[in-house]
Amino acid sequence: MLKYIGKRLLLMIPVLLGVALVVFTLMYITPGDPAKIILGESATEEAIEALREEMGLNDPFLVRFGSYVGDILFHFDFGNSYQTGRSVLQDLLERFPATVQLAVLSGVVSVIFGVFFGIISAVKQYSVFDNLASALGLVGVAMPNFWLGMMLVLIFSVKLRWLPASGTYGPEYWILPAITLGLISAASIMRTTRSSMLEVIRQDYIVTARAKGQSEWVIITVHALKNAMIPILTIVGIQFGQLLGGSVLVETVFSIPGIGRYMIDAIKARDYPIVQGGVLFLSACFSFVNLGVDVLYSLADPRMKSMFTVKKGPKKGREAA
Repeated sequence: MLKYIGKRLLLMIPVLLGVALVVFTLMYITPGDPAKIILGESATEEAIEALREEMGLNDPFLVRFGSYVGDILFHFDFGNSYQTGRSVLQDLLERFPATVQLAVLSGVVSVIFGVFFGIISAVKQYSVFDNLASALGLVGVAMPNFWLGMMLVLIFSVKLRWLPASGTYGPEYWILPAITLGLISAASIMRTTRSSMLEVIRQDYIVTARAKGQSEWVIITVHALKNAMIPILTIVGIQFGQLLGGSVLVETVFSIPGIGRYMIDAIKARDYPIVQGGVLFLSACFSFVNLGVDVLYSLADPRMKSMFTVKKGPKKGREAA
């Protein structure tokens, strides 16, 4: 187990380097001059050029990228904001709890609705409920989360005045953002749960359990759901990682002071270190979530423990005899 985890951690390094290269390249070719944005339109060309030289913006691409990666690897330094001069890593860590809280609440909503409706759809295959749930699942997969958030604000905040529209001043402020992200993710979880359950409930051991007089509740929750958990865990892990990154627009819609809103403001201001650091930070979180899901496989299905063990070759010589 520890060897497998160590190998996965080492494999994260080239993945994160690739992400850093892509993001750094996109920021490099993006139109706009950070020095001019910082000093304003009234600044002289001499002042702008001096600031560009001070910030290292005149250096070649490979020199800037090598310096950026070196600071991260050897000093764990994501750079400083062009606007405030504060450490990007410090700002990310301060805003990370709000993003995690939103992702966790949304994940709970998505798992409850997705797994429940997926099980019912599989058990009641081709029924009216199954057809309706499948249609809603397709709509949920295609629906933009920021559009759903704005519709919920118009209905529950503007029209009905039941819930606040923005902010994080109490538990009631998290309801609409969690539902917005959770319902979108629930659609994918529901479709995967339905497919996985349909494969399991047709197995011989399910027929045997029914023949032995087991209640339908025990058959579905204990026998069927437990053996269908591997695909469900996979999609839940993927969706949770996407919730961390997908909260960018939702945090902006609901004015949540998380990493997503922080990055949106940085994009508007051409604050490249924040954008690069935010994407790299969220990519690392996504990689750790995937690693955690792989470890959970062994808990859900003991047969999956073989993926964590190192296979030994046959013994040679006298030992083989």
